[in-house]
Amino acid sequence: MTLRLGLGLPQMPQYDPRRAVREVARAAEEIGFDSVWVFERTVFPRAPLDELYGVPDLPWPDFYQRCADPLVALALAAAVTDRVRLGSSVLVSGLHAPFPLARTLASLDAASGGRVLAGLGTGWSQDEYRAAGITPYADRGAQLDELLDVCAAVWGPDPVAYRGRWTEIAPASVGPKPARPIPVYLAGGGGRALDRVARRADGWLPAHLTGERLAPLLARLTGAAERHGRDAAELDVVLRVGVELTEAPLPKAGRPPYTGSHEQVLADLAGAADAGAREVLVDLQVHCRDGAELADRAAELHGRIRAAGL
Repeated sequence: MTLRLGLGLPQMPQYDPRRAVREVARAAEEIGFDSVWVFERTVFPRAPLDELYGVPDLPWPDFYQRCADPLVALALAAAVTDRVRLGSSVLVSGLHAPFPLARTLASLDAASGGRVLAGLGTGWSQDEYRAAGITPYADRGAQLDELLDVCAAVWGPDPVAYRGRWTEIAPASVGPKPARPIPVYLAGGGGRALDRVARRADGWLPAHLTGERLAPLLARLTGAAERHGRDAAELDVVLRVGVELTEAPLPKAGRPPYTGSHEQVLADLAGAADAGAREVLVDLQVHCRDGAELADRAAELHGRIRAAGL
């Protein structure tokens, strides 16, 4: 099976929001990428309440300052493309009220002709939760479960009715409806997160994992799906990786995955595919200066991946 390829859209501070997203989205479709993706970062705290990704002494990177809104970026991409799927890896559920987010995703799917992939996760930043003022951080898992319920109701037939902890919808017509059932992908690698994927999702969104680290987690997900009476083969797996390409190969010892020469990065991608990734979302935006450079590097990497038979 050919590895599907996605491309991260430019949202970081060095990109001109007036043109970069549209430029890269058009280029991604012309190059042959299968999908384009956004992420969500809302604040850059001066004194963070949390360590970055939970890793001790890891500072927040400067490229997380002033990140463009993911839903605006997806709408811009939808307007200038016809084929690529439009995904989020991920929207942080607790930063959004469930009903408005469900309606926005439905509208985007209807406007794009059925191309939205709703990638959701609970996030990890208490600062972002406090700034949003939607959900207490301690309730992030329960709120994600409610969001999934609300999406199913809003995207389904009228009349829509729902009563939960954060959301109450009296019987009503709610539209527009999605062009087709929107696939829901969930992030996370812990026990509860994987169990939620197994129970409720169409796909899983791991991030920054080598094939060696991906394989055991996918085995756990497969076991969880079987316990819930689901066929694990029906669960899609889209792996997000940050890619940094160098002119010369990097020393093997201490080399971060998906970093180095094209040959080293291709070997990492092959390992991820062998471990069970069906699609890889390559994010090149950190180390590019503008949309034109990002599009050029994406074209070269896409060509090398396909030439390698992946």
